[in-house]
Amino acid sequence: MQHVPRSWRATLAIGAASLIAPFAVAPAQAAGFTLSSPDIAAGGTIAKSFEYNGFGCSGDNRSPALHWSGAPKGAKSFALTVYDPDAPTGSGWWHWIVVNIPASATQLPANAGAENSTTLPAGAVQIRNDYGTRAWGGVCPPPGDKPHRYVFTVYALETDHLDLPADATGALTGFMIHANAIGQASFTAHYGRPK
Repeated sequence: MQHVPRSWRATLAIGAASLIAPFAVAPAQAAGFTLSSPDIAAGGTIAKSFEYNGFGCSGDNRSPALHWSGAPKGAKSFALTVYDPDAPTGSGWWHWIVVNIPASATQLPANAGAENSTTLPAGAVQIRNDYGTRAWGGVCPPPGDKPHRYVFTVYALETDHLDLPADATGALTGFMIHANAIGQASFTAHYGRPK
């Protein structure tokens, strides 16, 4: 099993709560560690090209380009998540999860989240999202909902590899990310659909 730091062993008994609310136990923003996108402004509105194609949505289902810098010393790999805490599920919605991004990486290019992507950094692995695909799953809030928040987060990890089962869920992956994170950087953007 993946290395779990000593400070986390005592928290395994309350792990269920952290799986349901993955940001409740997130490591602190590391000073100088930033995440940005040339395609999506922090606090802004996400363009339709990043909307899902299905579930009543008709976007291009393309993942945005992402860039990060200022990672904490000691980072041996990165993980990236895109999460909608406003999805009407009781547990949010995982739109994109990428793990085992090498420590040398500082970006993911536009549409790196395509299924069977050839533009992810070597070794990076896409975890199944809540649409059931190992790829970017675009934004697609229910029509008429207040615009949902989409939280883009890159985590610096103290391990170079998360050893996850092939059918790992977003919750299990989120738990293992948090267990090995030494810093994070994030931004939030919004998207809504008219009724």
